[in-house]
Amino acid sequence: MAVDSLDPCGVYFGTTGGQVYASPDGGDNWTAIVRDLPAVLSVEVQTLR
Repeated sequence: MAVDSLDPCGVYFGTTGGQVYASPDGGDNWTAIVRDLPAVLSVEVQTLR
């Protein structure tokens, strides 16, 4: 799981099923942003301003 430094913060996590999910509003709403990957064992996030 990873969290960005924006306000509100974005939260991201990957699954062993190969999906990565993102929430742009601190975890209130979730969207699958990528599917069909090998097992996702870690997630990192970088923001550009």
